[in-house]
Amino acid sequence: MITILKAHKALLLLYSPELRPLSEIDQQIEAGESVTVGYCFSFRSQHLLDDHDADQRIFQLGKLEDGYYIIDKNILGLKHDLRLASDLPIERKTFVAHRNISIFRKIDKFINESIVIGGTADGAIPEEAFKSLLKNFPTSTELDHYSGARVAGVIRDYLGTMSDEQTKLDNHLNRKKTVEPVSRIAFLEDYEPRKFQFVRDELESMLKSSDSYSENDWQKLIAEFLLLIFPKYIALLENVHIKDFYSNPNKSTNRYIDLALVDANGTIDVIEIKRPKSNQVVSATPRYRQSHTPASELTGAVMQVEKYLFHLNKWGRAGEKAIFSKHSSELPNNFELRITNPKAIVILGRVNDLNADQRFDFEVIRRKYANIMDIMTYDDLLRRLDNIISMIHHNYSRFSKRGLRQ
Repeated sequence: MITILKAHKALLLLYSPELRPLSEIDQQIEAGESVTVGYCFSFRSQHLLDDHDADQRIFQLGKLEDGYYIIDKNILGLKHDLRLASDLPIERKTFVAHRNISIFRKIDKFINESIVIGGTADGAIPEEAFKSLLKNFPTSTELDHYSGARVAGVIRDYLGTMSDEQTKLDNHLNRKKTVEPVSRIAFLEDYEPRKFQFVRDELESMLKSSDSYSENDWQKLIAEFLLLIFPKYIALLENVHIKDFYSNPNKSTNRYIDLALVDANGTIDVIEIKRPKSNQVVSATPRYRQSHTPASELTGAVMQVEKYLFHLNKWGRAGEKAIFSKHSSELPNNFELRITNPKAIVILGRVNDLNADQRFDFEVIRRKYANIMDIMTYDDLLRRLDNIISMIHHNYSRFSKRGLRQ
């Protein structure tokens, strides 16, 4: 029988053999050999305490340091010393699972660092997670069914009479009480909404003093937020050189796209950013048959990006290679850039100061171009960020109700 006790600054293992004589253990120790007890623990003479008892032997399993019991790696056959929090309940089943499987030796096969259980040390496995791990170790019944299913799977084609061991295994696993999963993303609960809240606050602050920025400075500042606001994109390319083969029939003309976005599949899109001004999206008064027409700056931006998209499509495979060669340092290794029906995003103006008729006509204009570009205002961006923040909080609340948070 094995009993594990916490005594002062030491972790002790009390061993009372049921079959083997204590004299055999003493002889191995005196001969300088290691002695294995409980199928898991290997001790040498330095671990045996002097106060011999007629019925048991006492070994020092670990020593207390900085809130952790440190267990010599050689006792458990590990690559590194084991650290168990001093307030962790420690008993034989902490170390040994069904059929005398060494729990920490199994864990040690998959990592190359010290195993730390409980406490506040960096990289420590939380106590609740460790308890879940112990509950998930296969039982003897489960192992019997599993081995039976493996044997049956090999020989079922050769023998006519077979019991369905796979069904037995599946039924057992279905009856087994599941352990609530521990969320691996709970640590993001504070970070994620704060990240988007920071972007929103910065954008709102910039909009209050937008007239103090030059067009170029405004573009650069907004560009810093784009990959967060549009998470499908992984890279932002500046001053992208493209070829125009149509303006001059005799030779190609060099054009430059201020900003381009690349998604995870390598597809390139165009983005046009305009510093917000009044009357930037639709006319202040109805211009044609009681309708508000696109403002000149919106018309110019749309025409500009339409030309960019046209030249990109016409350049084709040669354009993909040329753009990649100049921007390869800004893209992942072994990445392939694609010009596949590129779309555009146009960001300009505000809608909060528009009346209902202006907003309706602006929505009609947006819908007209929706197949090739998204026309967005800065109020749309603020609303987008508000929705992202709201959904992050909602999802964490939902995970909490399902018991998925740590």
